[in-house]
Amino acid sequence: MDNNGEKEKVTIPPINDIRTELAREEARHELRRALLTIAGILTVAAAVAALLMTRLLVLLQVNGMSMSPAFENGEIVILRQTKKFEKGDVIGFYYGGKILLKRAIGNAGDYIEIDEEGTVLVNGEEIDEPYLREKTLGKCELDFPYEVPEGMTFVLGDNRAVSIDSRTKSLGCVESDQIVGRVVFRIWPLGRMGAAGGITGR
Repeated sequence: MDNNGEKEKVTIPPINDIRTELAREEARHELRRALLTIAGILTVAAAVAALLMTRLLVLLQVNGMSMSPAFENGEIVILRQTKKFEKGDVIGFYYGGKILLKRAIGNAGDYIEIDEEGTVLVNGEEIDEPYLREKTLGKCELDFPYEVPEGMTFVLGDNRAVSIDSRTKSLGCVESDQIVGRVVFRIWPLGRMGAAGGITGR
């Protein structure tokens, strides 16, 4: 009742307005629930990605020009952590506190020869190297034929004129324990993004 003792009138909105408001509230509730679900999925996905990156994959920025033209300075690649790779694969290994990238050329027991023109032979057979811009012997301190020691991998950079690799005694062959993995993907720059098939020539 009001001050005059009369009953106050209660205005009841039309049923359509009530239905519209209820639908609006339900839509807001569904949106909040959907956003929470998406946030949960993204959190799980980020955790899985972080786990994969730390346990299975390694993100690496190329430093220097020793692997040009396959890899240029500043490009970003992904290594799959593994000790298994094939000849011709680009592998990453620890040296001097850094991860270096070189191409696997020979395994333990293989005989390596490089002639004056830079042609590489493994066990007497010339290998096909479509990834090279030019052949050269470069800096080499080995006597040929050179036998790759047990438990080691013979590696070469693609830019043979400047690369420091298994041809030099300062680096030499790579031990299995040094190897981090093989390159499986280039993610930067976008214009050169691609899987390992285009990198290894396989």
